[in-house]
Amino acid sequence: MADEKRRERPEREPEAAGPGPDEESDAERRRRRALFLRELTEARELRARVQPRRARAARMRHQMRMRTFRW
Repeated sequence: MADEKRRERPEREPEAAGPGPDEESDAERRRRRALFLRELTEARELRARVQPRRARAARMRHQMRMRTFRW
């Protein structure tokens, strides 16, 4: 029974043709990175608004880590 289902599954198509990681331009990589960082910041701000107590505790832990970090 499991063998029949395995055979029925369609073959996986290869990835869409596009620039590989080596062919990607620096500008495109920077654009994607900037977008990612904007979304990350937005998500952190949303979490801070939704869970203010937890966000405050996380900020306090981060400050303590930074104070005790040795350069």
